Amino acid sequence: MTRAMTRAMTRDYENDRRIVLTLDAGGTSFRFGATRGGKPCVNTVTMPARTEELHACLRDICNGFIRVRGLCPEPPVAASFAFPGPADYPNGIISNVGNLPCFGGGVPLGAILEEALGVPVFINNDGDLFTCGEAIGGFLPYVNGLLEKAGSPKRFNNLLGFTIGTGFGGGLVRNGELFLGDNSMAAEVWLLRNKLAPSMNVEESVSIRAVRRVYAGLAGIASGAAPDPRDIEAIARGDAPGNRDAAIEAYRRMGEAAGDAIANALAVADSLVVIGGGLSAGAPLFLPALVGELNGAYTLPDGKKIRRLVQKAFEIESAGGLEAFINSGDIRTARTVTYDASARIAVGISRLGTSAAIALGAYVFALRKLDAGAVSIRQQPAQPAQFTQPAQPAQPAQPAQAAQLAKLAQPAQPAQFAQPAQPAQP
Repeated sequence: MTRAMTRAMTRDYENDRRIVLTLDAGGTSFRFGATRGGKPCVNTVTMPARTEELHACLRDICNGFIRVRGLCPEPPVAASFAFPGPADYPNGIISNVGNLPCFGGGVPLGAILEEALGVPVFINNDGDLFTCGEAIGGFLPYVNGLLEKAGSPKRFNNLLGFTIGTGFGGGLVRNGELFLGDNSMAAEVWLLRNKLAPSMNVEESVSIRAVRRVYAGLAGIASGAAPDPRDIEAIARGDAPGNRDAAIEAYRRMGEAAGDAIANALAVADSLVVIGGGLSAGAPLFLPALVGELNGAYTLPDGKKIRRLVQKAFEIESAGGLEAFINSGDIRTARTVTYDASARIAVGISRLGTSAAIALGAYVFALRKLDAGAVSIRQQPAQPAQFTQPAQPAQPAQPAQAAQLAKLAQPAQPAQFAQPAQPAQP
């Protein structure tokens, strides 16, 4: 990576005084905040998520942002946050959300919030923003810093991020830019094939429900009686009572399935790998199996073995793994060119923490869009937000506002096309 690219990726966001509103949207609660210089600048405002009724949910989201806006020391310049999909993220259209069912059918959330807040609104997938944050201020600069300190000329430009928790999410940053795809559906890794159950997608083996289900089956208990993953992790370490063999195997199987899927992604991406999400705390239990898949082999028809990936993968969470990664370099000089001939990648855990990485990714994503001249989802000048000091408690939406929200919240309608013109008559 050149120094110019490094500067472009990291940017001086820590000294940026602009404020961006944020939202952590879950199936049970909405947590609103504001970020300045890559760090929170107000106390979090938490509101319950009313996921069944669209207009009530939209009023809660608008009021939550308005409350946080009133706490900001200066007017915010944008709102930027992760929201569950599928979605047309560049256009701010949310649809068919599993844990937020009221958004089914296509709701223009971005446009609604821009009208309510008077600032540009940027919405993304949480896996994308997690990877963006780790590329800017987490795992990617961490690994490159280790290589620089060791005197290696090798630098990494790309990062694949994976979150393992309720589901299996992902994101890809390429040369400092978040790769979204033409339908804003890149890195939908949860849909990769499941090595352990080929008729299923991989998320059925890489998620909280998967770890609980496998543990229950091996321990001979009802699936509903399975402990949560933190308890299963403690059982596997020998720190809590339970079936230790079942706990160890539950995490090992998850690592095997995740490793198979990540290897498929790496065959295309060729990048560092960072893992976050609630289950990442159990990394010592699943990383060996995961990296074992990356360094596995295929068997050809004649019985010959070939490496699954050309590059060698190293887990760098253990002292031995980190040392092996750093010392595996093969520094050569050809004429006047000095280079590292060792094709390798590092696999590790989030350096920022999943939530912090998502928040940083959202913040810097918004700043870059603004610096590039983005005005709004609708590309119309946004009206300046009005502030009152001190902040007043949020009031329920008024009838007129509710009617306006109801109109804006109608599901997107298919475009109407005119009939083809008839040929001109002689």
